Amino acid sequence: MKLLYGTTNKSKIEFMQKRVEHLGIEVLCLNDIGAPKIHIEENGSSPLENARIKARAYFEALNMPVFSADSGLYIDGLADARQPGLNVRGDGDWMTDDDAIAHYCALAKEMGGRMTARYKNAICLILADGTVHEYMGDDIASTPFYMVDVPHHVRHEGFPLDSLSVSIKTGLYYHDMDNNSKYAEYSADYDGFTKFFERIFVPSLRA
Repeated sequence: MKLLYGTTNKSKIEFMQKRVEHLGIEVLCLNDIGAPKIHIEENGSSPLENARIKARAYFEALNMPVFSADSGLYIDGLADARQPGLNVRGDGDWMTDDDAIAHYCALAKEMGGRMTARYKNAICLILADGTVHEYMGDDIASTPFYMVDVPHHVRHEGFPLDSLSVSIKTGLYYHDMDNNSKYAEYSADYDGFTKFFERIFVPSLRA
């Protein structure tokens, strides 16, 4: 089974593919199908609203099953007016990866060298018959982690803030943790994505 993910971000594709490969699902991105550029006004007030807006736009333009995801970043102790929320890359998504690293480094320095943060995530899937499945819950949110003012030298394109992310449990940059340790950090949070797809597809795959 092939399923379109409404993104061109390679890191996001790889992340989601790992969540669903055991179901026999191949995750495709927009570039894989030669999709035309589609302008989407992401003007929702929450990650779930934005995920829904994107999924609906891609479904109507491409006429095929598609899912989209969205997230917001929330930092402990930061005034509401300064919370990144949906605008992780700034209002209008103007920040490049390097811009984002510089911005959050400066913010962490302002807050004493590190700050506690968490991502709240949402997903919306629209099937071929127009059925909508969507979800935003704690089991697809990240656990709290530190963002620090000294970036790691490793970069993952599309996930710039990973270079500033440090495990509260181990004190290590995520980039310095082995794969098993990183999976242990992530799995408790992001297994919710796996369960989301299992709830939808496992009954039909077993039929």
